Amino acid sequence: MTELDPRLTPARPDLAARHLQGQVEAARFVDGSVREVIDASAPLRRRPSPDAPLDTEALCGERVTVYETTGEGWCWGQLREDGYVGYLPENALASSSAEPTHRVAALRTLVFPGPDIKLPPFKALSLGAKVAIARTDERFGYLGAGGCVPLSHIEPLDHAEPDFVAVAERFAGTPYLWGGKTSFGIDCSGLVQVSLQAAGIPCPRDSDMQERALGQRIGGTEALAHLRRGDLIFWRGHVAIARDGATIVHANAHHMAVEIEPVAEAVARIAAAGSEVASIRRI
Repeated sequence: MTELDPRLTPARPDLAARHLQGQVEAARFVDGSVREVIDASAPLRRRPSPDAPLDTEALCGERVTVYETTGEGWCWGQLREDGYVGYLPENALASSSAEPTHRVAALRTLVFPGPDIKLPPFKALSLGAKVAIARTDERFGYLGAGGCVPLSHIEPLDHAEPDFVAVAERFAGTPYLWGGKTSFGIDCSGLVQVSLQAAGIPCPRDSDMQERALGQRIGGTEALAHLRRGDLIFWRGHVAIARDGATIVHANAHHMAVEIEPVAEAVARIAAAGSEVASIRRI
């Protein structure tokens, strides 16, 4: 059988997606059903347990193909956006409704029950979350599912930010969270993914996937002298975004935050910890 990346393959020994029949071995194959993330974000975990490792997060409005619903409040499925497979809380999902029309373009926004900022908001959405807007007025977009978001905080789905590095810079100070991809907590590859997607550039989830898929390789450590804005610097298990020839922005566990710092300092510190620059890729 073909060896497939388990992070992106909805297959277990007991169960697999029907479209994989003939490619993987499983006791049974099933058709999935599409559901929608209705929480602000939903954790995707490696096992159906709240203390299992967080692999990534699915943002509000994202579609998930669900292949199994357990009797203990979990769904096993695959994210439409980047193909990641894992377990999500069942109560964070609902039957798929109207397709999204807009994306949150602000670092975060609030959903109000009506067109009045004095009303208590009932949800906070992070950059990249998707919403279906039924109508608008001068100040608000009205969600088909109920609620209002400030019109200045959303953009049509086909809008592309002109500078993905500027998007990443807006996350400066956001806490570091392994597997996170929101303004409340984010990791290095999550920052790259969210920023590139805001610019209309498809991006896989993990840094090793990104190193294989994004841009063109311009070199290794020797290419640091030729950095341009938007270049991606990869180490084993880590990625940073060049702001210019001298500084980077990255989510990292040293600062436990998204930090803007000199390239030389970051490279020296990471090298001292045992990891040299693996490659530099230009988008």
